[in-house]
Amino acid sequence: MEYDSLRDKLQPNRLHPAWYREEDCSVSEFAALLGSESEAGNENLLFAASVEQGIPLYDCSASRDMLAGASERSSLLGEWADVLLHGAGVLILQGAYADTTSIDEATTVFETIIAQEREAGISGADHFAKAGANDRIWNALEKLCLCNPEVFARYYANPFIAAISEAWLGPHYQMTSQINVVRPGGAAQLAHRDYHLGFQTIDESQRYPAHVHLMSPFLTLQGAIAHCDMSVESGPTKLLPFSQRYAPGYLAWRRQDFRDYFESHNVQLPLKKGDALFFSPALFHAAGSNRTTSVSRMANLLQVSSAYGRAMESVDRTRMCETLYPVLRLLHADARMDNGDIDAVIASSAEGYPFPTNLDRDPPAGGLAPASQQALFRQALDEQWSTARFVETLRARDQARKTD
Repeated sequence: MEYDSLRDKLQPNRLHPAWYREEDCSVSEFAALLGSESEAGNENLLFAASVEQGIPLYDCSASRDMLAGASERSSLLGEWADVLLHGAGVLILQGAYADTTSIDEATTVFETIIAQEREAGISGADHFAKAGANDRIWNALEKLCLCNPEVFARYYANPFIAAISEAWLGPHYQMTSQINVVRPGGAAQLAHRDYHLGFQTIDESQRYPAHVHLMSPFLTLQGAIAHCDMSVESGPTKLLPFSQRYAPGYLAWRRQDFRDYFESHNVQLPLKKGDALFFSPALFHAAGSNRTTSVSRMANLLQVSSAYGRAMESVDRTRMCETLYPVLRLLHADARMDNGDIDAVIASSAEGYPFPTNLDRDPPAGGLAPASQQALFRQALDEQWSTARFVETLRARDQARKTD
C-alpha cells in the first residue's frame, strides 16, 4: 500500500501534520473514528471462525492445514496482517496449542524461576502497573531456554506463533518474552500502547515526527499465550478494537479523557489455556483486574521485533563515550561549544535508546524505560562529573545491561 493511502487510513480527512502534539488529540475524533471503523472493519474476513465484540477469532484446528500450502498460507497471513493494520487491530488464535502439555511444562519451569527470584529478592519494576503488583519474569525466553532447553524446544515449536509473527514482521524476526502472573485481587493496568513509542514519555514522543508514529507499530508484534483458562473475572487483557488506527495515539493514551473513554468502551474475551492473543502495539489495551479468589492468571507476553531495527555496523559506543567525555567536558566548561552543538556530538556517539537491556538489573525508570547512554552523558556534563566518575558509572550501566 502506498504511504498516502496508509496515511489516509490511519488519519482520514485531516491534513497530516509534521509533528503530533498531545494538546491536539481529540477524544471526540477518536470516538468517531472507532465508531465508523467498527461498523465495517470486519466485513471482508474469509477465514475467521467468528467475530466477538469486534475481535476476529480463528480456529487453529480448522486452519492448521492452510499453513502447509503456499497459496493458502499466504492468504491466511495476509488476512491476519490486514486485521492488525486496517481491521480490529487484534485477533485471537483459538487452540494455538492443540496439545497443552508443553504449556504445562513451561509453567512449571516459570513457577520455579518466580520462586527463585522472589527468594533472591528480585522484584523488578513493571510497565504500566505498580511495581510488585504482579509476578513478572523478565527475559523469560532466555531463562526458559537455559533452564530446560527441551521444554523450550517443544514450547516454541509452534507453527501459529511463527506464522503470525511472519505475517506482521516478515522473516528473520526476533522473539522476546516476559511472564506476567496476576494473583487473585491483582489490580488492572492503566490503558496504554506498547513498544516502541509507547515506552517513551510524552515529551520524548513529541520529538519524533508524525511519520515515525505511523512507522512504530510495524516494528513489533505484541502477543500473549494463555497458560491457564482465563475467565473475564480473572482479568484477561482489556482491548479497544480499531484504536490502533488513531495516528497520534502514542500521545493520546496518557490523557485522562482517553483513559476514561477506554474504560467505558473496552472489551474482554475469555481465553482457554493454549489460546494466543495477538495485537498491534498501537492498540489501546491494559491487563484487567483479577476478581477471582483462586485463579493466578499466567500469560507469556511476547514482544516480537522486526529484523530491520538494526544499525549497519557494530560500534563500541561505550569506548567512544569514554574518549569523548573529557573533551566535551572541557569545551562545555569553557563555553567553547553551546548546548546544541554538544547535543549533536552526543547524538552521533552515545547510544540514544535504552533497549535492549537486562530489565532485572536495569529496570524501567518511572515504569517506562531505563535511562539511555545519551541521557547519562548529558547528566554528567550538566552536573560536572569527573571523567573517572563518568567512566565508572558508564561501565556499571553497561554491565547491568548484560544478561550474564
